Amino acid sequence: MRVAIYARVSTLNGQDPHMQTRELKEYCQRRGWPIEGEYVDLGVSGAKDSRPELNRLMSDAKRRRFDSILVWKLDRFGRSLRHLVNAIAELESIGVTFVSLTDNLDLSTPSGRLMFQVIAAMGEFERELIRERVRSGMRNAKEKGKSIGRPRSIVDSCEIERLRNSGASWRAIAKATGMSLATVHAARSKRPSD
Repeated sequence: MRVAIYARVSTLNGQDPHMQTRELKEYCQRRGWPIEGEYVDLGVSGAKDSRPELNRLMSDAKRRRFDSILVWKLDRFGRSLRHLVNAIAELESIGVTFVSLTDNLDLSTPSGRLMFQVIAAMGEFERELIRERVRSGMRNAKEKGKSIGRPRSIVDSCEIERLRNSGASWRAIAKATGMSLATVHAARSKRPSD
């Protein structure tokens, strides 16, 4: 099985990906897996879905340059469960397996795939609980008479008109009034015609 190894450290402050890559290489050597590529993101947060080396890894996976991706720990590959589930589903659809060394998770095996399905189901359950709590909180706030959403902006049409007549651009007016360009245009279009 041809393997690509992926490592990540979130800061360059004393963190060294060498510990991760060393253990991953030793594991590949014990299993007799040739390493087709190393992908290491240095100083990049796992919360970011887009990381230079991760992007390159996923691109090479789509080209089937290897059969499996090996990571030291799940949180090195992705912090958010949503990103992790989506990326692994994408890998599965192109026939690339995923192995997390310290989590003892090997998606090339039936038990590994089952374990990941449980993790994904728990993530979906957690998202639904959060959604329900948010909906419940909004209903409760409405019942208490609180307004939901962003407060309405107070639009001074006369100020917009004065700035426009002085030759200011729409962008300059938006900046000067602290409103979005769309709000400024909407205020202009609502002005009664002369």
